Amino acid sequence: MLFQVSTIDALLEGVYDGTLSISTLKKYGDFGIGTFSSLDGEMVELDYNFYQVKTDGVAYKVADFEQTPFAVVTMFDVDQKENLSQDMDYKELENYIDNVIPTLNAFYAIKIEGDFKYMKTRSVPAQEKPYPKLPDVIEHQSVFEFQDISGTIVGFRCPSYIEGINVPGYHLHFISSNRDSGGHVLDFLVQEAIAKIDYTSQFILILPDEGSDFYNIDLSQDKQQELEKVEK
Repeated sequence: MLFQVSTIDALLEGVYDGTLSISTLKKYGDFGIGTFSSLDGEMVELDYNFYQVKTDGVAYKVADFEQTPFAVVTMFDVDQKENLSQDMDYKELENYIDNVIPTLNAFYAIKIEGDFKYMKTRSVPAQEKPYPKLPDVIEHQSVFEFQDISGTIVGFRCPSYIEGINVPGYHLHFISSNRDSGGHVLDFLVQEAIAKIDYTSQFILILPDEGSDFYNIDLSQDKQQELEKVEK
């Protein structure tokens, strides 16, 4: 089961106030990604441990009382394993996994553990009200490039029909083996890694409470182009 807080289009529109605590998220998953109140950095959850990668590139442990405006978590269970070829990059990974999973119409949690010749990630700074939209925030993102790094890619592949609610296709974050760096994945090159894939056909969406900014924004427009800019 995938458990999600708010929608990706709400995040694109600048709905950054936290609505659910980290302690509550732990009840629904030991594995996941997202962000934090005020859009303060990139979230990685691995084995019930939450990390916050800020614009200094450092991954910080997160307290249970912290909150999230957008997150996706699951109880990770391996259904399929794939050895990844050396020098495989992000685009090649997408094509490869698309060809080995049983259907493109279900949800998948993806954990890739191993060594990477190259890893390119990003994080974004905390915002102040009135919040700008996410495509504007990305103009000021911090980008990190790592050479010969070990760690874990944490993320999801969602079907195309989820557009507006989550990211259609792949949304991946990274945390280093020593848990001191990471971020939203922009690209990579594999040295030696194994992809572990968890199939799920259940999806639960929790919307922000009544009275939040979520209830005052226009979510009727197609934001796919904005999303592609933000993700890549």
